[in-house]
Amino acid sequence: MTILHISDTHSLHRQLNNLPAADIIVHSGDVSYAGTGKEVMDFVEWIGVLDYQYKIFIAGNHDYCLEGKGKEKIQRFLPENCFYIYNSGVKIEGLKFWGTPFFFSDDVSGQYLNMIAQIPADTDVLISHRPPHGILDNANNISYGCPDLLQKILEVRPRYHLFGHIHDAYGIEESKYTTFANAALVDENYRLLNNPIVFDI
Repeated sequence: MTILHISDTHSLHRQLNNLPAADIIVHSGDVSYAGTGKEVMDFVEWIGVLDYQYKIFIAGNHDYCLEGKGKEKIQRFLPENCFYIYNSGVKIEGLKFWGTPFFFSDDVSGQYLNMIAQIPADTDVLISHRPPHGILDNANNISYGCPDLLQKILEVRPRYHLFGHIHDAYGIEESKYTTFANAALVDENYRLLNNPIVFDI
């Protein structure tokens, strides 16, 4: 199965022409720039008609209008083969995907730690917006990743961890158990510069 991973498109999704072929497209958050419902619905319409067998996306810190909204409220706008996961999961052809959104309010309140704790032990592909600490999370010599998320990944050992958030840290990194991918497509000035990441699982 081939997965196409993108992140941090910030309402520039309609400029993504000639996306690579894959079985599943995954967007790991920040589909919008200002976080308005109009922006998110435009993204939903766009991803809904893409020619992929399955589509998955989660919320990022820019997607304010999705904050606190369960997956059911968004899922009703999506076709059957498109999944919005919000601290929840979906099983596709035997692979277990789990999505953990990221909002600064959850970080301040401590709710983000509760979300991390709920990541199932049998997760094959973890999708989060925020990176784990020390892995593809560096900007201006500062690591912005989450130490608690890293610890959970070391326990769960997902085959893949897909994320974005830190535009300057685009790339792929492999450990003994997990392949990490930061697929932020824009740079720090919100210009579409990076390519989608494709891999087989």
